[in-house]
Amino acid sequence: MALRDHITATIYFGEQNGYVAECEEISVVSQASSLDEVVQNLREAVALHLEGEDPAEFGLVEKPSLIVTFELLPAYA
Repeated sequence: MALRDHITATIYFGEQNGYVAECEEISVVSQASSLDEVVQNLREAVALHLEGEDPAEFGLVEKPSLIVTFELLPAYA
């Protein structure tokens, strides 16, 4: 089985306030009040989650990249 070279995450507007970032392949969720902050929190959370672990156990290469998708609500006039 080939190891994936990236982790996929989606950022969306939270139900109450701010933004939520959620990884699909690993159990990591983060939140913040701004997009910049939620991206930084997500990077830190992923690094902490993988710290001391063998990424291959998650099906990942040694240093995977992070692909982030932003989910936007349509604007209505």
